[in-house]
Amino acid sequence: MDTMRERFASVVSRLLDDDPRLAVVLAEIGKDGFTDAARAHPDRVINVGIREQLLVGVGGGLALTGMRPILHTFASFLVERPFEQVKLDFGHQGVGGVLVSAAGSYDWPAGGYTHMAPGDVALLDTLDGWAVHVPGHPDEAETLLRDAVAAGDDSVYVRLSAHTNSAPRDIAPSRLLTVREGRGGVVIAVGPMLDGVLAAVEGLDVTVLYATTVRPFDGRTLRAAAGAGAAARAGAAGAVDVVLVEPYLAGTSTAAANDALADRPHRVLGLGIPRRELRRYGTIDEHLAGRGLDPASLRERISGFLR
Repeated sequence: MDTMRERFASVVSRLLDDDPRLAVVLAEIGKDGFTDAARAHPDRVINVGIREQLLVGVGGGLALTGMRPILHTFASFLVERPFEQVKLDFGHQGVGGVLVSAAGSYDWPAGGYTHMAPGDVALLDTLDGWAVHVPGHPDEAETLLRDAVAAGDDSVYVRLSAHTNSAPRDIAPSRLLTVREGRGGVVIAVGPMLDGVLAAVEGLDVTVLYATTVRPFDGRTLRAAAGAGAAARAGAAGAVDVVLVEPYLAGTSTAAANDALADRPHRVLGLGIPRRELRRYGTIDEHLAGRGLDPASLRERISGFLR
């Protein structure tokens, strides 16, 4: 199976052949995946070198000319380091583009904290109008990438990861997918957290929803799942418990879940990467365990929270 980043390069290279409005902007990272595309479209595959602020500035400039820019590098260099340019060159200028990141929260632990960005989605939440996709499998990444590129002039962030689920799901952009139904609460697994969540809740009477788009947040599906679960439980008085399991900063989407359920009794637990830095770097699985996001830890935390 190819990786999400490999799928990104192959899909976008084909899209460049079909759509003269598209342009790819790179900052050295990922350039090898676009060698053939750069040869075919030298004016629309641009490598600015290790200059992340320039990466975003060039993308914003292309958008101002009517192009649809696709920007790619590690999340820490795409969202965090050039955040002022994202805020001004896209948001303030009123133009859109597609930001495609890699490395996520802990994809390359040996790179250290400079190459980790657990706060990227929360940071984009401070800006208006960004759609955020978090695929859990390369096939889902292709679906979401094609949707992002076709999204007119909207601003879209696609968060790719080396952390994946074992199989793709039949997702629809901007919708939560119901993976299983239960009566004892709702657990929302975001992107690559799905396999771990399903292992953690095995035997528990809970509904599992799968999110590959977190902005806009699909409050309608959550409300429907919450209402069905509460109605099925005798004496529940309409109350519902919701657990969010996200592969980035813990609690990033709790406000969105709370807003969706604002008119009914509920509790929300946000699980994800804590703010405290983990300074011992290991494998992805070791980071999951160290953050309490491995299946055994998730089961203890989820079952302890549910009523």
